Amino acid sequence: MPAEDDRELIRRFQKGDESAFNELVRKYQKSIYQIARRLLGSHEEAEDLSQEVFIKAYHGLAGFRSDAGFFTWIYRITVNSALNVLRKKKLRQILSLENVGFSIASRSAAPDQQIEKEEALQAISRAIDRLPKMQKIVFTLRHDQKLTHKEIAQILNRDEGTVKANYHHAIRKLKKAVKS
Repeated sequence: MPAEDDRELIRRFQKGDESAFNELVRKYQKSIYQIARRLLGSHEEAEDLSQEVFIKAYHGLAGFRSDAGFFTWIYRITVNSALNVLRKKKLRQILSLENVGFSIASRSAAPDQQIEKEEALQAISRAIDRLPKMQKIVFTLRHDQKLTHKEIAQILNRDEGTVKANYHHAIRKLKKAVKS
């Protein structure tokens, strides 16, 4: 469904057609979940965040201006909400550690090939999880969601060159981690 279809769904929703919002949810729910899952690392947290994102979108859609596309707007809500969850999680971790007295300074393949493949995928996933926050976000949006650097720059409200640099650094770090 192209962006002009999103605009039509938004227009219908703003005129009181609730089913138009349901269509937007169906269209974007998988992508929103995937972004949240990658950034948060937990199925449960990703599901909760996805619901939160659509609640925020529902309440904000009445005043939505089509300056940016709907997908840019909802992806920005997703990334910002995930960052808030991560900040809160880090703060809780710091507080709980301080309270305890710590300081924080393919199926047809042979079984052995399948195991090697799974281990490699797990290593890549761990390497992605260890990326700095902005590199992880940019990598996820570019690699998993197939967004352009320009679209990512719009979502993150960053310069396109900054996005490209973050992506380049993420790729370099991932290649290095996989070789280790």
